[in-house]
Amino acid sequence: MKKLFDKHWKTRIYKIIYHSDTPAGKLFDLVLLVVILTSILLVMLESVNTIDAKYHSFLNIAEWIITILFTIEYILRVITNSSPKKYVFSFYGVIDLLSTIPKYLSFFLVGSHSLVALRALRLMRIFRILKLARFMGESNNFLKALRASRVKIAVFVSFVVIICVILGTVMYLIEGDQGSGFTSIPRSVYWAIVTLTTVGYGDIAPVTPLGQFLASVIMIIGYGIIAVPTGIVTAEFASQKKVEVKEEEQVIIETKTCKECLTSDVRSEAKYCYVCGAEIV
Repeated sequence: MKKLFDKHWKTRIYKIIYHSDTPAGKLFDLVLLVVILTSILLVMLESVNTIDAKYHSFLNIAEWIITILFTIEYILRVITNSSPKKYVFSFYGVIDLLSTIPKYLSFFLVGSHSLVALRALRLMRIFRILKLARFMGESNNFLKALRASRVKIAVFVSFVVIICVILGTVMYLIEGDQGSGFTSIPRSVYWAIVTLTTVGYGDIAPVTPLGQFLASVIMIIGYGIIAVPTGIVTAEFASQKKVEVKEEEQVIIETKTCKECLTSDVRSEAKYCYVCGAEIV
């Protein structure tokens, strides 16, 4: 009887935490979203010296409250998941842990020599902003578009690297003896990358007419190159959206989340997950 009660309790908590298609799940996600945004705001305010000096105690207490809430959430996610190890080492599991532990580390890093390290550790709390990804439905389509276009992007980046090496070598031949900063091929390749990406630090600049002409050509090419990966991902993203719209036109399907592999698009009427085969609660 006790085991049945424990299982029933864990199942209810699991549905609240992992299922966003229920009233309780939606409320939980809304509260969690507010807490995350609040924690990010507190980290930003804490970095302002004048605000931190005046409201340090309040910010510290508020941060402790939020840290405790995130700790409770993390523990509940672990104990209600049928495969805690998968969650702990998953992307969201690592982010949840990283966004929780910095405040506790302040207990172990004390003393004058640790104060500098503590300021750096506090910045780890900004990882909480990555927890917002779970609330962005479009992020799944974006990730699918990136995966679908990874080969095209890899080929394009390889081509850009080759172009930068060639242009950097040519600029070294043209400007190498002019004292303009092109002292080696690697440094010239660095200039080509900075120029081609239209960053333009200005720490190195050609002085010969031929070098300046080549630099102008590289700058113009840079505008076209920037648009290529954007176009590739946008095309794939639009393709994903078309497929999604067609599927929605055919039938509206309610989904659940698998507690084993955290797959979020399992049909509500399914008894087993189509990815890992686990039983759907």
